[in-house]
Amino acid sequence: MKASSWFGIVLLYTALTLLCVYLVPSASPFSVFTYVFGFIFVAVVPGYCLVSVLFQEGKLDLVEKAVLAVALSFSIVGVSGLFLGLSPIGITVPSIIVSLTSIVVILAFIAFLRKRKLRAQSAEPVNA
Repeated sequence: MKASSWFGIVLLYTALTLLCVYLVPSASPFSVFTYVFGFIFVAVVPGYCLVSVLFQEGKLDLVEKAVLAVALSFSIVGVSGLFLGLSPIGITVPSIIVSLTSIVVILAFIAFLRKRKLRAQSAEPVNA
């Protein structure tokens, strides 16, 4: 998958999750979308972005990438919650949303830059 399309999908999913969280009322029958998007956003997306930063494309199987994504996501969320709990900001819904969104966007941007750099290096002809 191209680096720009992957980055766009992650940003679009993040924006869609934020829209669901902020715009769908909790008493609405559509609140199930908030739970589904929120769970995937917390349980998969941060770890998947970190896996994309740490490993090159094609080095991991799909299963390995999925397991690492879930494990790293829960680790990132736990450490983020620890820092929020120890900070004067505290653990509130807006602080959790802002911190996770910033982590995801920063990791996705770093992964995008890394993938773009690797593609540029692989596209360069090798001088013999």
